[in-house]
Amino acid sequence: MKIRVGITIAAPTDEVWRLIEPVERHVDWMADAESIRFTTARTRGVGTAFDCVTHVGPFRTTDRMEIVEWEAPRAMGIEHRGVVTGRGRFTLTPLGAGTRFTWREQLTFPWWMGGSLGAFLAKPVLRAIWRRNLRRLKTIVEGR
Repeated sequence: MKIRVGITIAAPTDEVWRLIEPVERHVDWMADAESIRFTTARTRGVGTAFDCVTHVGPFRTTDRMEIVEWEAPRAMGIEHRGVVTGRGRFTLTPLGAGTRFTWREQLTFPWWMGGSLGAFLAKPVLRAIWRRNLRRLKTIVEGR
């Protein structure tokens, strides 16, 4: 399943990056992320690994992730290594005085979560949650 969402934020790219760079603070703007616990000594950059307790509707899982791309202040890529596998990427693109924030995910659900059928059914729900997350991020950044 592939999902892409984006939003334009009225702030420079460096300012948006400062808010997304501390991975442990993603719980402030991601409604589906309940907690983040680092599993490596690193907390920034490539090689940083963490467990994120994720809650969507009646489903709760611990998403094991590792940062596989770190290009400050332009891109952050992660690999999902838990029950749901795949890759995700945040891209920040300067747009006038603001920033275009794009969030892409390519995820694979296990058979017991319905596999490709489960992913098909989850896609509109996840897209709506992630759009809401980006609106929350926008509100936080623009309110600073």
